Amino acid sequence: MTETPAFESSDKGTAPAATTTASLPIVAPAERTLPRMLQRQAAEFGARPLVTIDGAHWRHTDAAAAAARRGGALQRQGIGRGDRVAILCGNRIEFLDSFLGCGWIGAVSVPINSAAMGPQIEYYLVNSGARLLIIEDRFVERLATADLAATRLEAIWVIGNADAPGSAGAGGNADAQPGLGRDGAVPASNAGARAGSDASHGPVTLLSFPPPAEPAEAAAVLPGDTLAIMYTSGTTGPAKGVVCPHAQYYWWGANSAHILGLSADDVLCTTLPLFHINALNTYAQAAVTGAHAVFEPRFSASGFWPTMHERGATVVYLLGAMVPILLAQPESAAEREHRVRCGLGPGVPAAAAQTFERRTSVQLLEGYGSTETNFVIATTAATPRHGTMGWVQPGFDARVVDEHDVELPAGEAGELVLRADEPFAFASGYFGMPEKTVEAWRNLWFHTGDRVVREADGALRFVDRIKDAIRRRGENISSYEVEQILLSHPAVAEAAVYPVRSELAEDEVMASLMARPGHALDAAELARYCETRLPYFAIPRYIDVVTELPRTENGKVQKYKLRERGVTAGAWDRQPGGSRRPAGS
Repeated sequence: MTETPAFESSDKGTAPAATTTASLPIVAPAERTLPRMLQRQAAEFGARPLVTIDGAHWRHTDAAAAAARRGGALQRQGIGRGDRVAILCGNRIEFLDSFLGCGWIGAVSVPINSAAMGPQIEYYLVNSGARLLIIEDRFVERLATADLAATRLEAIWVIGNADAPGSAGAGGNADAQPGLGRDGAVPASNAGARAGSDASHGPVTLLSFPPPAEPAEAAAVLPGDTLAIMYTSGTTGPAKGVVCPHAQYYWWGANSAHILGLSADDVLCTTLPLFHINALNTYAQAAVTGAHAVFEPRFSASGFWPTMHERGATVVYLLGAMVPILLAQPESAAEREHRVRCGLGPGVPAAAAQTFERRTSVQLLEGYGSTETNFVIATTAATPRHGTMGWVQPGFDARVVDEHDVELPAGEAGELVLRADEPFAFASGYFGMPEKTVEAWRNLWFHTGDRVVREADGALRFVDRIKDAIRRRGENISSYEVEQILLSHPAVAEAAVYPVRSELAEDEVMASLMARPGHALDAAELARYCETRLPYFAIPRYIDVVTELPRTENGKVQKYKLRERGVTAGAWDRQPGGSRRPAGS
């Protein structure tokens, strides 16, 4: 086995020397599967604590045993290698149990966003062809607006409902679940079966989440076999199912552990949801290092630091929006009464990261990765560089290209494209969408859709999503850059900048803003503030002061909802003849 170097030199610029606190051996290619990960961690780390979640506790040796027994239960249901199993569940042990059990027998997990409603759930089930749905009882009523006749579902396992009809010894109280039949089955046409659907069939059996069964043998899966299909939100079309192979999951854990400098003594605490690769990656990091992963049910600004203290956390995981929310809390002693040494905080504004470190003594590391790729770009504790995503990590390559995939020189903004040295370290494509797969992986590079700039020393700086760019007065405007100026105003807490259509059939710039506690926002004053900080064409025409922004379950602002909303009645208009009243009045 070999060890990953901390950084390598690059002909694109030299990254600063760095060291980590951990030396992580890299396993042979054939060992990069989930069953082998589980067997290896049981042998190497044994009785060390592995997982704490929703009152449940696992040791490292428990994970393989739990996966084998859950795999046995899945096989009794008729699930086999390559079959898809959808999982709609919060941060509970049953989620991990099901995810690992699927991987153990070679089945494919399909995590579903816990915010999904009936039509979205139906889409995920139809697109993935899932045969089994594992669902937490609090989400079952959402199936009443899903057309299950259009799916290939054969059974539904309900977590947390011991009396689900159709299960062995059940009491048969079907009326306890809205929209479900009295006979212990989900009607095939909850929302009306689609006429002519080739996939339609009879009612779907509803069962309680079964107890563990006799252990199943670990499947002889290959590193390139599919472990999971994870859906990414679509911006211009339906969500795409990212086909994630076993080796990609291994590399998520190995790369993240290396960048964070993890060891077996670390306690990794996350409040992020397990249906997302970020939290699933936290488990992988613990599995390859012997660390202890703690999964909290949800993010709480007021309870965050007391929880970190109680859990003994040494590493935390934050999204960009979470840091300003934490900083909006009153300064307190709890912000320093903890063991946290570092946090992963991609997308945190530089000023917020510096304030966060001053108040909490926690260094936030920047980085870049997507469901389709891996943890490919990062800063480290020894290479802090606020305002950039960091440097390309060993095992990966990156280019900044124009619309023809021609590489651009340092300092010029273009699309970030990526590829991996190791086989199956990236996703294999989009499930059932060959055209989208070819488009994204054209010329053998994955096209991220992100506009970035490569600095002279090789560091990469995010500019914006290419589809978030605004074209006004013949000029391309970066929504990200306008947002950074607005966020530098002392009264602005959060900002979302996006295009709206003008009467001239081009884009106008609109900004939705949230004020800091105790501050009032005046749109005219903000516009004047921008006049000396932005090109004239980039100054927002419309400014809307709001109390909240639409977000995904992961805290990302859903700009497409703001674009669809358009110019609101209360928005301030900078153009002569438009509204001149202060926003929010």
